[in-house]
Amino acid sequence: MQIVDQIIVLLEKAGADRYGMEAVSQLEHALQCAMHAERMGSTPELITASLLHDIGHLVGDGDEGAAERGIDAGHEHLAADGLERYFPLAVVAPVRLHVDAKRYLCQAEPHYWAGLSQASKTSLEVQGGIYSDAEAAGFIAQPFAQDAVLLRRWDDAAKTPNLKTPDLAHYRPIVAAALKGAA
Repeated sequence: MQIVDQIIVLLEKAGADRYGMEAVSQLEHALQCAMHAERMGSTPELITASLLHDIGHLVGDGDEGAAERGIDAGHEHLAADGLERYFPLAVVAPVRLHVDAKRYLCQAEPHYWAGLSQASKTSLEVQGGIYSDAEAAGFIAQPFAQDAVLLRRWDDAAKTPNLKTPDLAHYRPIVAAALKGAA
């Protein structure tokens, strides 16, 4: 359970900062994304992935402004690499794939790109751009790709200023239930 406490503290402290060019903080974004997943009746693993999908932005020196400078900080890989010791693939894989899910959705659904925030459009370019048909087909055939697409949709919807959400204490037992060996 120590890792759950560490995650909560990281989200509370580092997550208070603004989320790039978005109008919400990292913590608000994480809570909104988890709330959307929970409201859809998702598993504890997918709710946890939704809460923690951007935790890679908060570790180390952070990556504030990297995309605007043309740098892909690989936050999805930083997050997944840090989580894989404690959580099963049902948490780690959607986290690792949520950026690729954006690239996929831009190819699979032509109207999707127009609905992205300006920050997401900017980061898309440094993250490799829109998938080709072949890349999209390869992505969606992977295990957990469908979960990553769901997470991506909640991620896109999780940028509403002042939206009322459950707090971190609400998600603590859900995160604990998603730990490896918790079941």
